Amino acid sequence: MSGFNKDDYLNDLPDADQAAADAAGAADSAAQSASDPAAQGAEPNEPSSDAKADNDNSDGDKDPNKDSDSQDSLTPLGQAKKEAAEYLDALQRERAEFVNFRNRSKKEQDRFREHGIIDVLTALLPALDDIDRIKEHSDIDDSFSAVATKIDKAFERFGVEKFGEVGEPFDPTKHEAILHKPDETVTTETVDTVVEAGYRIGDRVVRAARVVVASPKA
Repeated sequence: MSGFNKDDYLNDLPDADQAAADAAGAADSAAQSASDPAAQGAEPNEPSSDAKADNDNSDGDKDPNKDSDSQDSLTPLGQAKKEAAEYLDALQRERAEFVNFRNRSKKEQDRFREHGIIDVLTALLPALDDIDRIKEHSDIDDSFSAVATKIDKAFERFGVEKFGEVGEPFDPTKHEAILHKPDETVTTETVDTVVEAGYRIGDRVVRAARVVVASPKA
């Protein structure tokens, strides 16, 4: 059996510095292989076909008119058109408000005018009733009759209508019955006597006609 030689064993061991250098070189080669796109067999910057399709669809969904309107709104012509439309809308609103105000004012004026006529007519009713009684129960000369006619025509110009005639059907909406008397000659309630004439303006009754009503016998 040969003896163990320590020097020969140490000489056969690999150099430590050389082993470290070889290990570092192998690590660098592995890192370069991992980072090289060609080694992996694909290009990392190339998008997939699905991603391309999504991008194409999103581009197709864009509204070209929206971009065009945005650009026009920034131009002087587009801004001028926008301001003109705003001024026109404001003018139309002001015109509508003015028309409504004018209509309301006219209604108010008509109402005040009607109230004024009613006040004057109400104040003159006793005198008008006296004129009617004189005309009915006594002979009057032509001059007095002419004055009475002028008064009636003056009220007619202001829309005042005189009503209440003997023989017309009794209507409680415009007649005030101060007396009912039975009458064999009538079949419905009828105005027999007009005590005081009625007056109205349009559909508004200022004073109902005060009458004696002939009623059919039961």
